[in-house]
Amino acid sequence: MSQGPSHHATPRARLLVVDDDADMLRLLAMRLGSAGYQVTSVGSAEAALAQLDIERPQLVLSDVRLPGRDGLALFDEIRARHPSLPVILLTAHGTIPDAVEATARGVYTYLTKPYDAKELLDKIAQALALGAPASPSSLADEAWRSEIVSRSNRMADLLAEARMVAQSDASVLLRGDSGTGKEMLARAIHRASPRASKPFIAVNCGAIPEALLESELFGHVKGAFTDAVANHKGLFQAADGGTLLLDEIGDMPPALQVKLLRVLQERAVRPLGSSQSVPVNVRIISATHRDLEVAMASAQFREDLYYRLNVVTLTLPTLAERREDIALLANHFLAKLAAKYGKRSSGFAPEALKALTMAAWPGNVRQLYNVVEQVCALSTTPLVSLALVQRALRTPSVEVLSFADAKQRFEREYLVGLLKMTDGNVADAARLAQRNRTEFYRLLQKHALTPGLFKSDAAPGSASPGGDAVADE
Repeated sequence: MSQGPSHHATPRARLLVVDDDADMLRLLAMRLGSAGYQVTSVGSAEAALAQLDIERPQLVLSDVRLPGRDGLALFDEIRARHPSLPVILLTAHGTIPDAVEATARGVYTYLTKPYDAKELLDKIAQALALGAPASPSSLADEAWRSEIVSRSNRMADLLAEARMVAQSDASVLLRGDSGTGKEMLARAIHRASPRASKPFIAVNCGAIPEALLESELFGHVKGAFTDAVANHKGLFQAADGGTLLLDEIGDMPPALQVKLLRVLQERAVRPLGSSQSVPVNVRIISATHRDLEVAMASAQFREDLYYRLNVVTLTLPTLAERREDIALLANHFLAKLAAKYGKRSSGFAPEALKALTMAAWPGNVRQLYNVVEQVCALSTTPLVSLALVQRALRTPSVEVLSFADAKQRFEREYLVGLLKMTDGNVADAARLAQRNRTEFYRLLQKHALTPGLFKSDAAPGSASPGGDAVADE
């Protein structure tokens, strides 16, 4: 990913240049100085190591052939003392074995002489961008977008737009592939809006089966169906005055789309089993990775609802479209996860960061987080190695759940499956699970599952049976 001589990303970065050819050294110092870098020049590996004791640069650029200790030996010494300091080697034309060995040992990159000036500046800019902290202006930015770690122009434009949109009450549709951070952007919009002090509530329309989704969104009254033993406030009421994120809106069943449209038009919800509507004041943000135009064309998504939700569209870039953020995100996640796993961390080896920035990332930021969690959990040294990153990238990165969380998730999905199969009949479900009924009821209670909602005739006007139940209130 060529960035041109973008020394603006790291203003006045300090470079240490090592070459025994005085003319070459002068030329390099001149070129790099005019590109905006502070340059310290030395003529040998020994002088370079002495200079490193005085002042640590952001990058070392060294010739491979040096009197006494050569460039590779210098690199080994630098790696031992300053493991995350990037090193670029210059090698004479034709000494390819040197170059191969250098990159195998973890040198950031090498260039053959005579080198191309633009290529050298590009490589330096890339190496500095990998290890550079976020610019002070972005660090000083307001807390509303503190969860969104980024230095890319693409994200800067998106955030500027999101901030403007946040001031209004317009409905926002967030588009973007899975894992691009749609919920995080929705939270940021809420925090930047006049509704920031009121609740932000997110519901995944694709994860909750239809009969439950209706009760989840709009609530139900006592006696609306079997097991409706108390009134239940839906998420619209819970989010009153605040923001409601309808995630994966493209997966909402058509019957519920009609009811949602009515709520948006009337600004009031009618809980299941109630004849009374309750006024609600909620800002709607919806999100989808599906192409809603295609869904409308095949009558899977209502056009009138689409235009009601899509007043403003914001599109999140894939991680591959904001590669300059990868190193920043990886370091941010590593610091967070090292604390979680109680590990000492001195960051990624430069070549490990380089591998991360060049990977494909079909699962976007979520996949990057999972990969970093994997390497952090498995790392036995403070510096994360290239080998560990390559291993994590080769194996599909799974979400790392604790045993207790994985067990909890399985248990819930298992119970939902049983209730669907038995049409909400607890006695039958308990028999299939080979558990007594009291114990089975206790399990349902633990997971806030309401058997009555799984009956085919769950409630007047309710849709087919399904699986979630009680809102987080």
